[in-house]
Formats: sequence, C-alpha cells, structure tokens
Amino acid sequence: MGVEIELHVDRPVLDWDRSRGTLIRGSYEHGDELADVLLGLDETQQGNLARVDPYGDTLFDEQQAQAALREVPDLLQRCSGPSQTVAVLDLERLLRSCSQTPGRYLWFVGD
Repeated sequence: MGVEIELHVDRPVLDWDRSRGTLIRGSYEHGDELADVLLGLDETQQGNLARVDPYGDTLFDEQQAQAALREVPDLLQRCSGPSQTVAVLDLERLLRSCSQTPGRYLWFVGD
C-alpha cells in the first residue's frame, strides 16, 4: 500500500493514462511511508490531510492545499523515523507548489 502524489496544472481526469497532459510533477518514492503517517490520523479530526484515502484517490485544489500546509507540523511530529519525515517534507513541497498557483491540483493516488 502506498500513496503517490501528483501536481497538476489543471483539474486532472482521474484516469492514469488520460491525466498525463496536466501533470507537472509527481512523488512516487515515498508512498508507503506517507500512507503509514496518514493512516495514523484520526478521521474525525478537523483537517484536510485526514481526508486523504490511502486506498483510493483524493483531490485537493489550491485552497485545500493551503489549508493542509498548516497541518504539516503536526504530521511531522507523528513521524516515526527519517523515511517518514522525508515523505512528509516531500508532501509539504507539493502542497506549497499547489497552493501558490490558482487552478493547480494535487492528486493523491492510493493503492
């Protein structure tokens, strides 16, 4: 199980092959570590990152990415080792890139 993240210039078609035209950058190396950290979040708590489904797809627009950036420090506190920390820092970079430009989307692709 893992969560891959893709940054898109426009709302992607949630179909792997058809979405390549809007893809800017992806994160594919830290999926298992990121999924482990996200699974530790309580789904009843407020926040965007608790909504990410490690088993399905979740889409954030630039406003949701901006809100999720405020959740990163708490997520970093939950990391159990360096590999999880690297995964969360990679997530933070993509959230920041998404939040800085209207019309961008982050697609969390779960297993």
